Amino acid sequence: MKIKDILKKEFDLKGFQVINTIKLIDEGNTIPFIARYRKEMTGELSDVVLRKFYDRLLYLRNLEKRKEDVIRLISDMNKLTDEIKVSIKNCETLQEVEDIYAPFKPKKRTKATIAKEKNLESLALDIINYNAKDIENNAKKYINKEKGVNSVEEAISGACDIIAEIISEDAALRKIIRNIAINEGVLISKGASEEDSVYSIYYSYSEKVKTIPSHRVLAINRGEKEGYLKVKLDINDDKIINKISSLYIKDPNREESKYIIDSINDSYKRLIYPSIERQVRSYLTEMAEERAIKVFSENLKKLLLKPPVKDKVVMGFDPAYRTGCKIAVVDKNGKLIDTQTIYPTPPQNEIEKSKTILKEMIKKHDVDIIAIGNGTASRESEMFVSELIKEIDKDIKYIIINEAGASVYSASEIANEEHPDVNVSLRGAVSIARRLQDPLAELVKINPKHIGVGQYQHDVNQKRLEEVLNGVVEDAVNTVGVDLNTASISLLQYVAGINKSIAKNIVLYREEVGQFTSREELKKVKRLGKSTFLQCAGFLRISNCENPLENTAVHPESYEICINLIKKLGYTLDDIKEKNISDIQCKAYNIGIEQLSKDLNVGIPTLKDIINEIKKPGRDPRQDNIQPIFKSDVLKIEDIKEGMILKGTVTNVVDFGAFVDIGIKNDALLHKSKMSNKFVKDPINIVSVGDILDVRVISVDIQKQRVSLSIKDL
Repeated sequence: MKIKDILKKEFDLKGFQVINTIKLIDEGNTIPFIARYRKEMTGELSDVVLRKFYDRLLYLRNLEKRKEDVIRLISDMNKLTDEIKVSIKNCETLQEVEDIYAPFKPKKRTKATIAKEKNLESLALDIINYNAKDIENNAKKYINKEKGVNSVEEAISGACDIIAEIISEDAALRKIIRNIAINEGVLISKGASEEDSVYSIYYSYSEKVKTIPSHRVLAINRGEKEGYLKVKLDINDDKIINKISSLYIKDPNREESKYIIDSINDSYKRLIYPSIERQVRSYLTEMAEERAIKVFSENLKKLLLKPPVKDKVVMGFDPAYRTGCKIAVVDKNGKLIDTQTIYPTPPQNEIEKSKTILKEMIKKHDVDIIAIGNGTASRESEMFVSELIKEIDKDIKYIIINEAGASVYSASEIANEEHPDVNVSLRGAVSIARRLQDPLAELVKINPKHIGVGQYQHDVNQKRLEEVLNGVVEDAVNTVGVDLNTASISLLQYVAGINKSIAKNIVLYREEVGQFTSREELKKVKRLGKSTFLQCAGFLRISNCENPLENTAVHPESYEICINLIKKLGYTLDDIKEKNISDIQCKAYNIGIEQLSKDLNVGIPTLKDIINEIKKPGRDPRQDNIQPIFKSDVLKIEDIKEGMILKGTVTNVVDFGAFVDIGIKNDALLHKSKMSNKFVKDPINIVSVGDILDVRVISVDIQKQRVSLSIKDL
């Protein structure tokens, strides 16, 4: 099948969708741009589907390239036959191509290559093809002391080594064995010693390859890497050997069969099993990594799209013990206005002094919310802040913020550029405060894998992880849109079509000439050409602009269509600016979307998008998401009782469930078995990071500081 046909079948698409999407990708268009502004061409494929489509397209093209390379390499050896060529062309995976190429690939010296050097290949072929007749008598012809063949036994042994390699390189056979191993094999792990460790549950563990969850695969891999576990693949050896025998033993009564059977056993134990075990382990790891990366990306997307807390003065509180708690106050626009270091936690315990300092800062800057990092000493800091709030004559709340990656940001080049005169230790508190005000704008400054909402993210392929997570950040940034006059370089570089160099040029232009007054002005930015403008313009916003369309996701290429639309419906641009256009959808549907589409010569998806955008210009799509829970008092695990119904915020979703912040030091576990009365295969389908849930406490372990939850029947 051609690549287009494979994609059409796998993604259940129409022909035009596949052809147009490939064309758009090959023209250099970005995924966000294609998803948002080329809906008519793709049949409204989402950014998620487009990224999967893109990944699969790359794989299939690499597969075709490898097929061509292998055909050429075998042809150069003068060993290419029509049968081999057809087999290669019919391969559906890279592994199948490599299986066919294996017999032709240059090898290190093996038992078989040594035997071939002794001219024993003909003898081996006679035996395996049942042409040997009297084998021992035939083998005498191959005795050659100069070549190192001193006896009939040595000749036959060498021939069997060649037969063993021939069997091991049988591509069709390897595919059969690999399928048996994947569908029937069992992964077994044992403790490398009796030393207690976090891997103790895997010291005597086994599970079928086809059912083992990805988080267990990665845990076992890590335990093996750290030397705590010994791992092997258990498969039905007899079944496989019988399968090989059925393919190679033509007549059990013939003399050749005895030697072929010996070769089969040797081939399986010495060559096939170790290779298949590596391939199956690699397959399991690849599947587990893809799953872990998917979980991470889903969590990250939800975290990035958490609603911003706007128009609030925030105090960032970075907890610590010996070195003191770092405090940073940022104004409503995120500008740093004050810093301090206090010591309310052990060993200093300067509680009253610390309260006095914070009370003065809160009064001076009219602080609305205190954002506390969830790292070391977070629990003690929360108790301190809770007591502090009770003593303040102001309605002030606090919230716990995931501070993962804040220390990475503090020492980064970005932080140094933003706060060159601020001590590194205080920058983390700034990041914590800003994460509440605008999670997306702040988190893009940190490498996504350091944000801390994944599962085994340090155990997976880092290049693949980076590719996927960068795609997630890119989609999130372009979903929300970016204010062209305030966005940082870190944020701008994720806008479709813009790289770090162009982002810097945009900021430099802004510093030189002041604020942008139109998107068209982008064309004056150094190295920002027509192609880049096309990709990025619709995702950049300019607020308080003469043309209100500049503060919407309406692309400049559609301005004329938009203006004709509002005229047709009896509006003006001023109506958009004054937001007196809320009934536009009703008017448009009264005329008929299809009729308007024909009259304006625009696709229906684009027309619907334009209507939705101008109905609420400047709208932040994150505002529709669940708002965070603010607190004024602390909850202790001792306060938690079985049967209690509490509100909690999902902080992380993993394969076996979700972790929920219910206001105590450690997040509580909501196991997937407690999410529904039906079987839950994937927790991500039930809950997401940032969700606020009503949860029932089903168990409390004060000694281990663990709480288990359920959402069944709530």
